[in-house]
Amino acid sequence: MSNLEADPDELVCRGEPGGGGVAVLTARDVPMGGPRAMRVRRTLPQRARSLIGAWCFADHYGPIEVGGGAMDLPPHPHTGLQTVTWLFAGEVEHRDSLGTHSLVHPGELNLMTSGLGICHSEVATPATTVIHGVQLWVALPEAHRHGPRDFHHHAPPPVDLGGGTARVFLGGLAGEVSPVPTFTPLLGAEIVLEPHASVTLPVDPGYEHGVLVGTGPVAFAGTRLQPSDLGYLAPGTRSLELSNLDGRPARVLLLGGVPFTEDIVMWWNFVGRSHEEIVAFREAWEAESDQFGRIDGYRGKLSRLPAPALPNARLTPRRHS
Repeated sequence: MSNLEADPDELVCRGEPGGGGVAVLTARDVPMGGPRAMRVRRTLPQRARSLIGAWCFADHYGPIEVGGGAMDLPPHPHTGLQTVTWLFAGEVEHRDSLGTHSLVHPGELNLMTSGLGICHSEVATPATTVIHGVQLWVALPEAHRHGPRDFHHHAPPPVDLGGGTARVFLGGLAGEVSPVPTFTPLLGAEIVLEPHASVTLPVDPGYEHGVLVGTGPVAFAGTRLQPSDLGYLAPGTRSLELSNLDGRPARVLLLGGVPFTEDIVMWWNFVGRSHEEIVAFREAWEAESDQFGRIDGYRGKLSRLPAPALPNARLTPRRHS
């Protein structure tokens, strides 16, 4: 998915340790392209926290009825990251400049690796009446951010947790290990909790963890989270407790990873290391450079999404509490 904000912040994001207990990161509402277009709730990045492991971007959208171009994202670029698409409801068609044409359904992973540059489009299919899901980005470390483009589709099997089920799409949890490669140690899993059920999950104490609520409310390590909240827990714990506080099934994404120690600059759809690098990425996209390639088969109103104007001032580091 693209960041379609007309005036996106330019940020230096630093992975820093958090304090004790669960920190609740509330979402901000972001319009995605126009008055009739889809709106999303964004929890990463924000002033309180920019990263959880290498997870550097998190949007939660829906459930909404699809119509009026609610999800039709023209070809747009990415650098220095992996995009993770995960749906709770609906169907999305993905095309990219690697030549990929893929449909993603609920309970399935689309993971695209940009390397130095890629472009892609995402469109809700005509069969979709309701769309609900998340779009996540993973920052690539210096050693791999100039690597080749790549794409993986994976449908993880459900794992019984005794009170819920998990689908592990990245990393390992509850005895299940995803075959999808990552460039830093990561965890990504969807967990569906039965009504009023609780589960306790053994986790790597070297990871920091986040719980993004799709439907709830839920309690994460004793802290109440509402839908679209992201609960953050610093490294050091060996188990996580999740509880459904409602009489209906609850759905969350569990994200984790070793703290990411590199400073990254994020602006629009680019992840880089400096202001100058971001400027060069934007210029290359506007010049239709081969850095990002081309997409065949997209039939939307725009052939490509133009980049917004850069800010007048140079970036300054985004501080963390």
